[in-house]
Amino acid sequence: MTLRLGQLCAAFVLLLTALLSIPASADQVLFVNVRIFDGKSATLSEPSNVLVDGNVIKSISTAPIASADATRIAGNGRTLMPGLIDMHWHAILVRPTPLAAISGDIGYTNLLAADEATATLMRGFTTIRDMGGPVFGLKRAIDEGIVAGPRIYPAGAMITITGGHGDFRQLSDLPRTIGGTLTRMEQIGGSMVADSPDEVRVRVREQLMQGASQIKLTAGGGVASPFSPLDVSTFTEAEVRAAVEAAENWGTYVAVHAYTPVAIQRAIAAGVRCIEHAHLMDEATAKLMAEQNIWLSTQPFLPGGNPGVQKLGGEQAAKKQQVSEGTDRVYALAKKYKLKTAFGTDILFSKSEAERQGARLVDLGRWFTPAEALAMATSTNAELLQLSGLRNPYPGALGVVQQGALADLILVEGNPLDDLALVADPAKNFKVIMKDGKVFKNTSAN
Repeated sequence: MTLRLGQLCAAFVLLLTALLSIPASADQVLFVNVRIFDGKSATLSEPSNVLVDGNVIKSISTAPIASADATRIAGNGRTLMPGLIDMHWHAILVRPTPLAAISGDIGYTNLLAADEATATLMRGFTTIRDMGGPVFGLKRAIDEGIVAGPRIYPAGAMITITGGHGDFRQLSDLPRTIGGTLTRMEQIGGSMVADSPDEVRVRVREQLMQGASQIKLTAGGGVASPFSPLDVSTFTEAEVRAAVEAAENWGTYVAVHAYTPVAIQRAIAAGVRCIEHAHLMDEATAKLMAEQNIWLSTQPFLPGGNPGVQKLGGEQAAKKQQVSEGTDRVYALAKKYKLKTAFGTDILFSKSEAERQGARLVDLGRWFTPAEALAMATSTNAELLQLSGLRNPYPGALGVVQQGALADLILVEGNPLDDLALVADPAKNFKVIMKDGKVFKNTSAN
């Protein structure tokens, strides 16, 4: 026994010695000879060098940067730009079918979401704002390095009313007993039904308690929900105001799903700071948003897009078509009134459509220059993220390449300011993908 214990101790010492002799991963990464899109400018920089130290950009210089211990990445004149940000994502709802998302095995659904999170990161989206779903566990796994994926700004469960967008119950589930047993969708944290100001406060506070960085209410009808016509306005002003008050007490904000003028204007009157979608808004509503300094977070929905939604049935597909037909108008109004406009995709129930996440950004080229589109998906989106205040899970500058900013970076083959379509093929054109100072992809030698 003594001999065996001695042998084990000796083996442990050898193992420890071997582990200590393994070179530590470099704390510094030096990008050499890159042209920088800084997230704001309409032109690239002169050939430059960028030193990343830990998880921040330490220095940027046109002169050589001396750093003997840094891992060097040869840019060879390629473009270095900020990681992309998607401001309307549903990490749990991208891949499962609608039925599986509501009533399927939540363990399997989470594994699907983890795999999709890695795929999202490999498309160059280093940050997403999750606008509804039980994503807190996935966020934790990513933050702890268990799963490779983007930074997640979670809203938690979307909050809706009986029959509103996000209420996926069947008629057989009615009537609802106030304070009674939660339905399956509520149990898993997909959405929560709240039919009074008091209920709204409880549901908002529950999301904040779990770590929500912002709150999502569905203030009007939606495409995917079975009993939610597009024209309806759901929450009363008092109910929305209760959510705003609860969120502001935690130093953060409420964003609402809303398409129509009535739903948008009611939300603004209640103190909401960000409108999601707004594809059916009118000119008076756009003018009001400009006057009140309200954010517009919208998506370039085009006819035929998001086949996952179209699989829901004829009525949902018809609603999707109606929304898509409003896309030209929402961007025209946003430009006319100079609205603070963020970019997102809102992809649901379709792995193949998620693979086109970058192509959705390219679609912005119908209304904006490549520089404007890329700025929207980087520095502008990052500005909206700052509304979370102290609830921001990743304090620091995102969406920009500047000294002191968080090191979320993409090395692009070519110049996306000349050819926005480069971002639609990340497998080919994104040579390096870095998030939080860690390199997750490096094919720069190819």
